[in-house]
Amino acid sequence: MNHTIGAATLLDPKDPMGLRNDAPLLDAWIRDMETDRSWFQIPGHKGRLDLTGPVVDGDIPVLPGNHTNRISPSLVVEAEQLAADLWGADFCRFGVNGSSGSNHAAVMAVAGPGDKVIISRTLHKSLAVGLVYAGVTPIWVKPVINPETGLPEYLPSTVLKETLAKHPDAKAVLIGEPSYVGTMSNIPRLAAVAHEYNIPLVVDAAWAAHFGFHEKLPKHPLAEGADIVVTSAHKTLPSYSQASILLAQGKYVDLPRLNKMFDATQTTSMSGRILASIDAARALLKRHGRELIGPVIDATNEGRKKLKEHGIDVIDGQYIDPLKMVILFQKCGADGNKVEQDLLKANIDVEMANRDIVIPMITFADTPERINDLINKIIKSVEAQDKTPRPIEISAAFSIEPEVVVTPREAFFSKYEIVKAEDSVGRICAEMVCPYPPGVPVLSPGERITQPALDALFKARDLGQTIKFVADPTLATLKVLPL
Repeated sequence: MNHTIGAATLLDPKDPMGLRNDAPLLDAWIRDMETDRSWFQIPGHKGRLDLTGPVVDGDIPVLPGNHTNRISPSLVVEAEQLAADLWGADFCRFGVNGSSGSNHAAVMAVAGPGDKVIISRTLHKSLAVGLVYAGVTPIWVKPVINPETGLPEYLPSTVLKETLAKHPDAKAVLIGEPSYVGTMSNIPRLAAVAHEYNIPLVVDAAWAAHFGFHEKLPKHPLAEGADIVVTSAHKTLPSYSQASILLAQGKYVDLPRLNKMFDATQTTSMSGRILASIDAARALLKRHGRELIGPVIDATNEGRKKLKEHGIDVIDGQYIDPLKMVILFQKCGADGNKVEQDLLKANIDVEMANRDIVIPMITFADTPERINDLINKIIKSVEAQDKTPRPIEISAAFSIEPEVVVTPREAFFSKYEIVKAEDSVGRICAEMVCPYPPGVPVLSPGERITQPALDALFKARDLGQTIKFVADPTLATLKVLPL
């Protein structure tokens, strides 16, 4: 495929944007692919495509030493420093276990067994697992919910300040920004509050790797005062799945400890191809980020406008990721599940769909033409439906007031009983229960099961959302701590 940037069309299939001179890991990967050799080392496929096919093509490891044509630890350090420079960080590591692994490291770097952390209830499941690993006690804070959408908007700095006043011994503040639906809090204000207590602000910015690379985008959280930022290179950048970037500043963070925790959460057999894809995406952002992102922002804005002209609601406003398309069907009365089915018939996959919401994932790898075609097909699907408007309801993940009874770690490793869901009310949950996506827990290990929590989960299930990380996804039974 030809890629055109400005007036130049570049045809090298291994380096279509001409990035290898600025990307040491990409350059090493290309050199490795161009070298004919005999492998007596891992991986076990030895580069042979005649066994399991092209699924293993380009899969190379990171090997010790400084190999002439191989991805080596010293080249990884060089590439991570280039990323640190680009994002203005004191510290950078490339992760191949997804942002989940990086989030685990971040939690363990700022708190340990018995410590408290302030944490937003818009967190992803991976941060909840990090609480288990670290053995900490979560102090939950909830975002403001927009009654017009039923979805979270932002975490007020006043709420954080009040919470820290009650828990001045907390070791860190952990938030997810932007939220899964693209809404954003005021990170400079939240950082200022955390720093008043001399503790770090940790931001799970999995959906924000593109932030800061166009004037119509928000600044990256690190540039707004965050101390640790985890971001997924594979979500909004053109990197391999599982690609993650961990960035940090050293004023409020013990960087050697963060480095140790990162190493503890990563495989020792890192994929050279994933690492090279992070390096390539970083070089692409630096060289061409603005010119690639701009047309897609404009097309997404036009798509929102067109949907609204046809009576279909979308999340919009100043504090929304301009590339996040969240389409709401309650007021127009359409069924998002039917919209998804129509899109699937046209070979179009979306990130999330249930009765009330459809979220197509848009990145700068899309084109205005693709986005316009998607919008037209959604409008066509909606107009073909019999529609009955529905009241706005708060999504399950954001409707519950959690009650922590024992620490997540204690509950996670405890013995458990399996009971019918209707008999679980009042018991202590022994597993994580998340409508997915977005992967925000309704119940976490160590929390009391309430009737509102069960009702919210049943409703999410009946709306077509998958219930994840629970032994019985039908929710007929739940695991609870013994009496």
